[in-house]
Amino acid sequence: MEKQHILIVDDEEVNRAILDVMFRSEYEILQASNGEEAIKYIEEDHDLALVLLDIVMPVMDGFGVLDYMKEHELLESTPVILITSETVRNSEDRAYAYGIADVMHKPFYPDIVKRRAKNIIELYQNKRNMEERLKEQEEAIRAQEQKIRENNEFMIDALSTVVEFRSLETGEHIKRIKYFTRVLLKYLQKYFPKYGLTQEQIGEITRAAALHDIGKIGISDAILLKPGKLTDGEFEIMKTHTTLGCDILQSFCQDQDDDFYRYCYDICRHHHERWDGGGYPDHLVGDQIPLSAQVVAIADVYDALVSKRVYKGAYANSVAYDMIISGECGQFSPDVLECFKLAKEDFFDLVEVIKMLNYL
Repeated sequence: MEKQHILIVDDEEVNRAILDVMFRSEYEILQASNGEEAIKYIEEDHDLALVLLDIVMPVMDGFGVLDYMKEHELLESTPVILITSETVRNSEDRAYAYGIADVMHKPFYPDIVKRRAKNIIELYQNKRNMEERLKEQEEAIRAQEQKIRENNEFMIDALSTVVEFRSLETGEHIKRIKYFTRVLLKYLQKYFPKYGLTQEQIGEITRAAALHDIGKIGISDAILLKPGKLTDGEFEIMKTHTTLGCDILQSFCQDQDDDFYRYCYDICRHHHERWDGGGYPDHLVGDQIPLSAQVVAIADVYDALVSKRVYKGAYANSVAYDMIISGECGQFSPDVLECFKLAKEDFFDLVEVIKMLNYL
């Protein structure tokens, strides 16, 4: 097994020799006669087990070495014992302020020096081992969290697809909604930094968008699949899919303080709200509507317009776009609407690609 390295820094050769004899049987010894020589060794060997450092030396003193180690953040991982003939309290206080491990005064007693040095080396080694184990545990936890997210996303898509098949959709509706949502969020992030959207938030809101219509599971086929226009009473029942969806989410979500749950809940309940308060179920106005729901509202309406449904044919891209911009489908957030304008070609391109794939 390769020996660990100890660096002895002292301008007096006799002191270096004494310390060398103390430790050479267990450690590989490096010697420096001043601070500059010490730094060269430190630069070459960042895995030193211990530095035994004198204060008063020519060329560069011990505090110069400590300045270097502090600047390069080495004092957290490399223990330093100051060995000095000085008894000035200010020097010791200054050295401890750097984060050194200990101070020993000359003349020193070999047994005491060896024992204290060995204890400090073991302490720092245990600290490094613990940090490595914690890092491994954190990586394992992150991997587990990623696996859970992947499983959750699969379950979300599966559950959402059940709703779409009940509505005689192909299941592609969910993929399109997620795509449109992500595109709008990307434009919001770029052109409206006031919202402070992060990549993580964009990812979570996009995944949550898949559950926007989960409440339709609770709507009867007679209403959900009706080929003609719904009566006023039937439409009132259809509108309950927003609150039914929230009930479903509350029933199977254990951590209701989780951000992802909040996005799911807000989108499910509020994606039919409108900027002027003309939506449902709560008739929210303006920024009372959660941003996630504002975004999914436009994504959902656009996809509904350009898709064939049991009660209507598919509108052309340009017609659907104009209907949303003109306010024919209700008033939307001005900021999100501006992003919709910027994303016009992205929306059109996706619809055309899907048409081509279906044709093939």
